[in-house]
Amino acid sequence: MLKTRVITALVLLAGLLLILVLNSYAVFALALAAFFGAAAWESMRLFGAKLPLQGAALWTAAFLFLAFVRAETSLPLPFIVLIGISALSWAVRLAPSLAIGLPPLASVGNRLLNVIYDLSILACFVAMLALFQRSTLYLFSVLAIVWIADIGAYFSGKAFGKRKLAPSISPGKSWEGVIGGWLAVLLLTAVSTRIPELRDTFAVKLQSAWGWAGFVAALTVIVAASVVGDLFESQLKRRIAMKDSSNLLPGHGGVLDRIDALIPVLPLAVLIAYWIGA
Repeated sequence: MLKTRVITALVLLAGLLLILVLNSYAVFALALAAFFGAAAWESMRLFGAKLPLQGAALWTAAFLFLAFVRAETSLPLPFIVLIGISALSWAVRLAPSLAIGLPPLASVGNRLLNVIYDLSILACFVAMLALFQRSTLYLFSVLAIVWIADIGAYFSGKAFGKRKLAPSISPGKSWEGVIGGWLAVLLLTAVSTRIPELRDTFAVKLQSAWGWAGFVAALTVIVAASVVGDLFESQLKRRIAMKDSSNLLPGHGGVLDRIDALIPVLPLAVLIAYWIGA
């Protein structure tokens, strides 16, 4: 199992490095389209859609349209509208489902929630395009926040985890793990503000624009959003008794399993960057 995970990770890393070396928007957008199509297919399966492949194809066509029929600016109006809708959807419908539960699979409410979640996935991938156009370093500086939170939560949870965060959704997660991940993000991003080579990154721009209080507040919201994204996908899988969203990534599960925490975070980061003019 470990060998399979490592091989898959190395293949993905090699592909990512190739894309970065090419530094081509078109290549990056096409690569994202492949992963987006897989994520949309997995999402529709989790919601019990009857024609997940056909639905995923339609969503992928929408992504490609947005990716290549766009204004010259890195953040055209359709991007802003979609990203704003995604942030609002998480606040008023997707995040509250962790408390109120999910609708029955055969219901109209479930189909509507499927559309809302797929829109949020679309917004996440569109946000990646916008951040990539800003710079690859800027994109990775946002991704790194989620990765640090996840790694920090894993080790903190293993070492200190006692109080379950959401036992009915994801029994392995603890409050101690979340707090550990949050502290790791604050510490490492604070250190990054003192490194001249990282001056063109999200955290540095955030601290420069909003000061330390705003820096801590914004990163706290982002870490919380990453936890909500992770829990929401876990809730979908638990409802249909599925361990992974798919087996498309051998040893790692599905695409959604790897990006669930990013789905609410990336649109939020783009909105913050747009707000602070970074």
